[in-house]
Amino acid sequence: MSKRNDNILTNFISASILSADLLNLESEVKKLERSGVDMLHFDVMDGVFVNNITFGIPVLDQISKIASSCMKLDVHLMITEPIKYIDEFYKAGADIITFHLESESDVMETIQAIKRTECHVGISIKPNTPAEAVFPYIEYADMILVMTVEPGFGGQKFMDMSEKIRKIREYADTNGHEELLIQVDGGIDDKTAVTVKTAGANVLVSGSYLFKAENMAEAVEKLKEDI
Repeated sequence: MSKRNDNILTNFISASILSADLLNLESEVKKLERSGVDMLHFDVMDGVFVNNITFGIPVLDQISKIASSCMKLDVHLMITEPIKYIDEFYKAGADIITFHLESESDVMETIQAIKRTECHVGISIKPNTPAEAVFPYIEYADMILVMTVEPGFGGQKFMDMSEKIRKIREYADTNGHEELLIQVDGGIDDKTAVTVKTAGANVLVSGSYLFKAENMAEAVEKLKEDI
């Protein structure tokens, strides 16, 4: 069965490969698999929308060839005009494509472009964007990504977005979208994980915490622990 046809699970961990050893990416991906990571978080930055440049379609294509079908490829587009690249990232293996509400692409057109592929729709908001800004689009999304750092660089200090997460979870549940995934990205470790899960998040992106852990599998388990 194609991994795109699998049901997306809740309460799982997405490892940010921005923190991986890129010279040994295949072995890093295999280590993540053995450690029980559910998704690979693939940060795409264009140097315009955020002040950094990372990797793009060719790297994702190679990762899709070595990643287990059990691991979702979670593509986070921190780029100015994401709508231009939806089809290419889909063809390269993306399972989830998340774009920023603050980008220059029309929100509904971008959602529709993702839906025309087999990918799940994610919408991300920066720390200064209020929860209410995403409410009109929740019915069309599979996942809302709440940034807990300013997008652009890994290893930043966690910003507590608990109130924003609570508002999104409450709105989704009240309006019949209980299945909505709420992802958080930035400064996630075993302590901040408790904070965001208590607020209603159920998909945790973690980079430095996982890759610097002496025992990655134990670190994953700590992030998955019930609250």
